[in-house]
Amino acid sequence: MKALVLHKPGHGSIETIPEPVVGDRDILLKVRMVGFCGSDLNSFRGLNPLVSFPRIPGHEVAATVVQGSRGRLTVGTDVAVSPYTSCGRCSSCRRGRPNACQFNETLGVQRDGALTELIAVPPEKLYPAKLTTKELCLVEPLTVGFHAVSRGRVAGDDTVLVMGCGGVGLGAVAASSARDARTICVDVDDEKLHLARASGGAHTINTHRESLHERLLELTEGRGPDVVIEAIGTPATFRAAVEEVSFSGRVVYIGYAKEPVSYETRLFVQKELDILGSRNAQPEDFHAVISLLENRRFPVDQAVSLVVSLYEAADALRSWSENPSRFKKIMVCLD
Repeated sequence: MKALVLHKPGHGSIETIPEPVVGDRDILLKVRMVGFCGSDLNSFRGLNPLVSFPRIPGHEVAATVVQGSRGRLTVGTDVAVSPYTSCGRCSSCRRGRPNACQFNETLGVQRDGALTELIAVPPEKLYPAKLTTKELCLVEPLTVGFHAVSRGRVAGDDTVLVMGCGGVGLGAVAASSARDARTICVDVDDEKLHLARASGGAHTINTHRESLHERLLELTEGRGPDVVIEAIGTPATFRAAVEEVSFSGRVVYIGYAKEPVSYETRLFVQKELDILGSRNAQPEDFHAVISLLENRRFPVDQAVSLVVSLYEAADALRSWSENPSRFKKIMVCLD
């Protein structure tokens, strides 16, 4: 069968690989569509420290069951895929938080991913849904934002600031809106901010044109947002989250800062902040996103800027690397 293989930074090719070995408990899937995210771009660039070469990328997956049967998972069933593993023994797993498993291996990162024709997956990692392939492919990236909103304990009387309106940030916007919170969306790209509005955002701030601090004071009557969700990953936005959040507020970090961050730690104590990390997603996040998409409450077609074939996937990654602002979401169709 065919697969996209990254052999070194900046170089991917279509190759023939063996079909997967299907374990006793596995479900064999035909991969229908795979979405690219920022981690795939960093893998292509050689900037993902968790990736070794050669590597098959891809963890945002729409697929169809072709072999195996478990309950609703019968042959012909369309599914979204949770791309994470969990050991069941580490402290996170024992606390019922397998999304933060100490020994997690994500498809396309620590192990070969889904940009191939067939994959074998344990049934507990599959979520059947009556969705289009594009919608199924969006489930996993949106769950990451949904999980961050859950971590932030967002409620209907909260004002939530989402910093960064890429795929993960849009998930946080949609989840916050679904909880009836007032959501303020921040980015430097007007097209992304327009999409954030369509996803449920109440206000937008383009920080290339406006002062984040002054605009937030206007929108929150001088208090600052109750919850800040950081989905960019720069030292400046890591600091801004703590500086702009209200007293006794919550800060949720999704992105990784690419270098060490210097903080005014006085604000941690003076504001008595809850500072939280958010990693991957839980099963309830997958169910919530599927419900959102089944109810047509997310602008799917606006969120996807390019669909290519498997044979065009490496060129699409190269184009994205050369001009990141040109693309929102790239998907690879394997049908």
